[in-house]
Amino acid sequence: MTGNWKYKLQAVDIATLVYGAAATIAVVMYAGDDLLGWEWLIAANTMLAACALMAPWARRAGKVGGFFADWYAVLLLPALYGEVGVLNVDIGYHHDQAIQQLELAVFGSQVSYRWIREVPSVWLSWVLHSCYLAYFFILYAAPGGLWLLGKKDAARHTIFAIAVTFFICYVAFLFYPVAGPRYLFDLPHNAATDVWPARVTHWILDLGDSWGAAFPSSHVAGSVVATGMAFFYSRRLGLMLAPFTAGLILAVVYGQFHYAVDALSGLLLAAAVLAVMQRRLILEPAPAPATSVVGVLGTSA
Repeated sequence: MTGNWKYKLQAVDIATLVYGAAATIAVVMYAGDDLLGWEWLIAANTMLAACALMAPWARRAGKVGGFFADWYAVLLLPALYGEVGVLNVDIGYHHDQAIQQLELAVFGSQVSYRWIREVPSVWLSWVLHSCYLAYFFILYAAPGGLWLLGKKDAARHTIFAIAVTFFICYVAFLFYPVAGPRYLFDLPHNAATDVWPARVTHWILDLGDSWGAAFPSSHVAGSVVATGMAFFYSRRLGLMLAPFTAGLILAVVYGQFHYAVDALSGLLLAAAVLAVMQRRLILEPAPAPATSVVGVLGTSA
């Protein structure tokens, strides 16, 4: 890494600026449709751009400024997710019919509707919904664990990969909103939905879910990328996160939060991002020896 890297916009800053521009375009497109509070959304995107533009300065301002300059993109993801929901709820249209038809073509039925009703297993529901609740743990444990291990460049690369994954998902949500089976189908009520992890999950979603943010599943894409990047740099960290991620992939469909094709598209997006990160097409080389995501599974951290 060159000595003057702190003085330049980094890849994560550029990606943030590009996403902010795309989100602003979406707001401007819909502002003519009586979009309420569009001025606040423009202001929020302007503040996002300001964060990205100030990041090089913050990296030179000491440890605290440097930390936030490295982490701001992933720290702001929940707020950006909320912006997606605000915009989509006001606009109020969705493409669920097309996604449901795709679901039938790929899987032969509406898997998210049938699975929890046909297999109302208490233990399966408990495990899968618990994994779903581990979502933020997965996202932040990957770069956080690498940071604590002293692998700060690896953590920065992981933050970039996670941020880009979510930016891609959010752009899809803004321009092709899909509400998802939680809103289009009746919710299930059986033994599987009575376990406390399921109740807590629905309570959280009632408080903070974003309408129109189903396809592709950012839960799946983000978690898989975070876990894959952890494997890239630390086998132990990746192995710790892998069971939670595997459970989450199943949970988004079992819990009727996403269509199965949402989860599948999230997996495909994650695979593409990890393939790019593996080949270092964008980022500077990390100080650790170069290796593949698959090959690192056979070595220790």
